[in-house]
Amino acid sequence: MAKWSARQAQMAVAAAGLLVLAAVAAGAAFGALNAADPYARPGRLVRLPDHRALNFRCEGHGSPTVLLEAGFGGGSNAWGKVAPRIAQVTRVCAYDRAGYGFSDPGPMPRDGAAIARDLDAGLTAAHIAGPYVVVGHSAGGLYARLFAARRIKDVVGLVFVDSSVEHQTQRMQALFGPGAGGLEGPERRPLRCLKLASAPHVSPGDPAFQDCARPSDDDHAKQIALNPETWRTQVSELDNLFTTTSDEVDRVGGLLEDIPAIVLTAASADGPAGAAADPGAGAWQTFHQQLAAGFHKGDHRLVKSSHLMMIDRPEVVADAALELVQAARKP
Repeated sequence: MAKWSARQAQMAVAAAGLLVLAAVAAGAAFGALNAADPYARPGRLVRLPDHRALNFRCEGHGSPTVLLEAGFGGGSNAWGKVAPRIAQVTRVCAYDRAGYGFSDPGPMPRDGAAIARDLDAGLTAAHIAGPYVVVGHSAGGLYARLFAARRIKDVVGLVFVDSSVEHQTQRMQALFGPGAGGLEGPERRPLRCLKLASAPHVSPGDPAFQDCARPSDDDHAKQIALNPETWRTQVSELDNLFTTTSDEVDRVGGLLEDIPAIVLTAASADGPAGAAADPGAGAWQTFHQQLAAGFHKGDHRLVKSSHLMMIDRPEVVADAALELVQAARKP
């Protein structure tokens, strides 16, 4: 059994695709919103057939449309550095999943099939027609694959941004033993915040609530954090991510193999350096190599970045999406 170093333990958390949990949900990764920030207001609220609203933010013109699917805990504001770059060339749309940001909560459970179904319905209701290039970060990579399976004729490219992979915790544990890549630590935060948000008379100023909403956040961000549905949604997504959602991805099988795909892996350096000395990083890269190999035109690239690549290297993410846009435009 491999002995875990501190770096390998950190990599296992990254491999769980959950680094955004500690940052995004509280706004730390993308900065506090203020009244002048466009993300502090809804974009376009689109009504689904069941009358729930999903918040979409689209900019730019052209085809294919690039769809941005955030990772766990993230909303449309996760793409604030990426979307404007893509919008210079074609239309790009980010959105808040049900229960996030300005979108209404959805029925439980919040597994991948439910999330893909919502996105499909939202695009139809908003008259945002394909073709699409779909970009998924972290857990959003699993959701992107399930959406592509629903709209197989419309999806002309997939970009995976340090994506989660199906049955990830089980695969990490098979390599490194019990506890590797597990959710026990990350899952405690939304459970704790759910309990606090459900308590009577809770306020953002409560010291116990500081991990759920920061004093510097704008009023709307604080109200989101005070809404138990926000945390109930996150708990359900986590509960399903490497169980039901992974099973749903399994059932997709080879349906997506003809879609061009680019798999971007966060690494300590551009290229393979360091993987041989770091079993955790090596395993993560192997998972992504296997993901890319599932596509006839799959390309795997290592990128010097943290897990939050859309913050650290937005130009790399945008360029990958636009590469597939340009390929789709060729006769």
